Amino acid sequence: MSIQFGIVMDPIAHIKPYKDTSLAMLLAAQRHGWILWYMELSDLYLENGEAYATMYPITVEDSTTHWYELGEAEVKKLASLDTVFMRKDPPFDLEFIAATYLLEQAEAAGTLVVNKPQSLRDANEKLFTAWFPQCCVPNIVTRRQQHLREFIATHKDVIIKPIDSMGGDSIYRVREGDVNTSVIIENMTFHEQRFIMAQKYIPEIVKGDKRILLINGKPVPYALARIPAEGETRGNIAAGGRGEPVPLTERDYWLCEQVGQTLRDKGLYFVGLDVIGDYLTEINVTSPTCIRELDKAYNLDIAGELMDMVAEKL
Repeated sequence: MSIQFGIVMDPIAHIKPYKDTSLAMLLAAQRHGWILWYMELSDLYLENGEAYATMYPITVEDSTTHWYELGEAEVKKLASLDTVFMRKDPPFDLEFIAATYLLEQAEAAGTLVVNKPQSLRDANEKLFTAWFPQCCVPNIVTRRQQHLREFIATHKDVIIKPIDSMGGDSIYRVREGDVNTSVIIENMTFHEQRFIMAQKYIPEIVKGDKRILLINGKPVPYALARIPAEGETRGNIAAGGRGEPVPLTERDYWLCEQVGQTLRDKGLYFVGLDVIGDYLTEINVTSPTCIRELDKAYNLDIAGELMDMVAEKL
């Protein structure tokens, strides 16, 4: 019997198909001969302890004009699927957390959920780096303005960012003596009502913020260095950065070794590490990207490797 493959994602009609990693996954699952089912967050529900969804059979094409076609909606138990990929983008809010509880019920009934719902809750993409301090630059997570000012005074040049967003949203570079320091901290912490992260600035950002993909804890041997646009600090593609494919360095492999076993143990089967210079800055577990860019540059089939891994686990 063919594998029943489900995916929960943002509206497929609004993706950029030439670069979308979720589409790459759907294409790979389809090449494997699997039956595909498409869902959005609002399609999930829980009734009497069982997880259901209004889901749509879907076929996909590697096209920039007509990349998907949906069939008639069906209400099915999530546990009727062999595997479900959770690919909803942040923000990591209560709606996202609620969805992981629904997916966890399907997991308890035997469905392989990628990534593991409990670990999606446990491994905040910014905070999870704290489990690997040997890999990171000095950093602090706090609400307090005094702590942040002391951190800036110590390290002179820092990056301040929220802990629940993506794509370079609301990331600030703050230098000692910056006249906007107070207002940045006030706005970012909601006047000390919200935790934020500060990290020592890494000058190697000018050479790119590398996205390294890991499948079941093992790295793809190439990364996408996201190089900031002129006058920008952020390398994120969503913030105007450009992607440059590069092979992994010896240091990159070392960083992957430091985190790989923990990722496997937590059921985090597809993860994107963000690396600047020699340092790990984020561990992306919700909806890592960059498959299509690396596939094109190096004639890879990263999503195909991921599906092979899923098939082995099933």
